[in-house]
Amino acid sequence: MADLSINIAGIRSPNPFWLASAPPTDKEYNVRRALEAGWGGVVWKTLGEDPPVVNVSSRYGATRYNGQRMAGLNNIELITDRPLAVNLAEIKSVKQDYPDRAIIVSIMVPCVEESWKRILPLVEETGADGIELNFGCPHGMSERNMGSAVGQVPEYVEMVTRWCKQYTRMPVIVKLTPNITNILNPARAALRGGADAVSLINTIQSVVGVDLDTMAPMPVVDGRGTHGGYCGPAVKPIALRMLGEIARTPDTSVLPISGIGGISNWRDAAEFLVMGATSLQVCTAAMHYGFRIVEDMIDGLSNWMDEKGFETIADVTGRAIPNFVNWNQLNLKFKTLASINQDACIKCGLCYIACEDTSHQAISKTLLNGERHYDVIDEECVGCNLCTHVCPVDDCITMVPQPVEGVQTWNEHPNNPMCKIPAKAG
Repeated sequence: MADLSINIAGIRSPNPFWLASAPPTDKEYNVRRALEAGWGGVVWKTLGEDPPVVNVSSRYGATRYNGQRMAGLNNIELITDRPLAVNLAEIKSVKQDYPDRAIIVSIMVPCVEESWKRILPLVEETGADGIELNFGCPHGMSERNMGSAVGQVPEYVEMVTRWCKQYTRMPVIVKLTPNITNILNPARAALRGGADAVSLINTIQSVVGVDLDTMAPMPVVDGRGTHGGYCGPAVKPIALRMLGEIARTPDTSVLPISGIGGISNWRDAAEFLVMGATSLQVCTAAMHYGFRIVEDMIDGLSNWMDEKGFETIADVTGRAIPNFVNWNQLNLKFKTLASINQDACIKCGLCYIACEDTSHQAISKTLLNGERHYDVIDEECVGCNLCTHVCPVDDCITMVPQPVEGVQTWNEHPNNPMCKIPAKAG
């Protein structure tokens, strides 16, 4: 049976599944229930300086799509609204009772050296395994030079990381904001500052929707709204790209990664691992389905690893990175053609409509024995695979690779003005 235990930056846990710093990790009661359910660790909801912040009501908005009520979640809640001393006492109590679980403390205080120097010994005294610097909170706190207001400035990321490495023995994880053009810039800054690991992505600045009766962004607070942080399944593609960028870039690839962003099941977890993550942070899925989803995640990941012959998480981490390349490194000679399984086809015509109206007119529509019949026109098919995505029947339409002779990337293609191989005369 696969060994799911991990060691990331010296922080150990029996499995890679951690609850992310968020409402589920705001108090001892929640955290104890989560650890009893099987979570390998938690990142305690972000601590700040006293007096604590005051949160509003309501706090959450959601994107609904195709029957899924929380395809994306928008959160305008700030950091913990409980006194610092209360949080510290609870963290210490939990760590004493669960010594084998990873207890990481998220922190966000102003970019003032004395503020960090003051809070770090207090956190260290709890026995916590590490800290996570919250450089990503997308809403509020910017007036105090906190959250994404810091994460968007590499110089600040480096400066605060350096302070933390100076004033604590605990491993330092830097949580990166996605609200930036190039994720490598803050990652490199964290590395220069001495970060032991990075975590990403934090939530994405968003307005999840507008109430057309009150004419205010949602969630509506007494007739008004604001932007918040977007998370959940909808952000997974963005998260995978950003952590993959860090994992595949030579200078940042040395940074261990705690992956965050729409992890909802074991398959999502496996995808994050093969794209470079070592630990996995989950929030929205737990808020949607409860703590016990971790049982399915653990079982599913373990079974998949056994099936693939992977013995440890380290065997899985980064497996996809050699195949994550820039577009100009893809083989232009490779070709696939769509193939429709007529036995599975329900004659809905969605593939035909999508291809005819918005793609390459490569699917024909005829009547056969009085029924609609759809076939692929091989000569017109470019292998875009739009039809496979719109088809409501699993595996009804498949993409069949065609014989390939050699490899030719855009770098060698004669149509490329920057082609490195001169075009043949005549």
